[in-house]
Amino acid sequence: MKAFVILLIVCGCWFVFAQSCMRMRTSDSAALEDFTKHNAPFKAEYFKVKEHTIHYVVTGSDTLPTLFFVHGSPGSWDAFEKYMQDSLLRIKYRIISVDRPGFGYSDYGTALNLDAQAVLLSEVLKHINNGKPICVIGHSLGGPMAVKLAAENHDLPITNLVILAGSVDPSEEKPENWRATLDRTPLRYLVPGAMQPSNAELLLFKQDVEKIPADLQNVTCRVLIMHGTVDDFVPPGNATFAQKNLTHAKEVKMVWFEGQRHFIPWTKFREIRDALLQLNMNP
Repeated sequence: MKAFVILLIVCGCWFVFAQSCMRMRTSDSAALEDFTKHNAPFKAEYFKVKEHTIHYVVTGSDTLPTLFFVHGSPGSWDAFEKYMQDSLLRIKYRIISVDRPGFGYSDYGTALNLDAQAVLLSEVLKHINNGKPICVIGHSLGGPMAVKLAAENHDLPITNLVILAGSVDPSEEKPENWRATLDRTPLRYLVPGAMQPSNAELLLFKQDVEKIPADLQNVTCRVLIMHGTVDDFVPPGNATFAQKNLTHAKEVKMVWFEGQRHFIPWTKFREIRDALLQLNMNP
């Protein structure tokens, strides 16, 4: 009986923890304080799209070309905080990082498929369009999201697409039947924080990824693909698949990071930062 009571207490504590912790997001007030320490301007925006609210943050001058960052799963805009605080990038670009729907402060906890997300984020791109060139940058699951945004918004001045360890190859997606058990049973309430919408959207992604080859073929801007050679989360075959299917892109460049795994936005910050500084963003 005592062991059963202890088990109930442990389960109850875990339930509270799962619902309240590991949300993987930074409050606007904490972000403002941090950006101030780095002498970087900071602005948080909440953009209404129908019944949805999309949260994104901005730094740099509104008169400059835009770097538009899209995070992976799970995650939030602050995955790219270091890029936003970099003084060299801010001299050249306005930098925007967005919370994808379901994460951060964008309808947190409610997962959507990539098509629905693309509709909402396309509206954000239209809203922030200042007539200057736009580069869309996506890491991991943000990679296929960035591809869709470039493929579906030819009316916007999207001149560049950067895919960082992006998951785009249907053949590389392995069955993960356990995700359905976690998402569609009461066990979902034991999944902590942002891992819950992440599991739900990754389950949807098993169908979403089948459309990515067509999206790749609809991209017409310049593309830079960067990938680690020993990425065990998103295998390197995704990068070669993207390169092969970007048949209508103005230009495709591939950069391999030898011996690097999945987290290249952080482990190879300097190299990626320098590549962004050297982008050709002419129309």
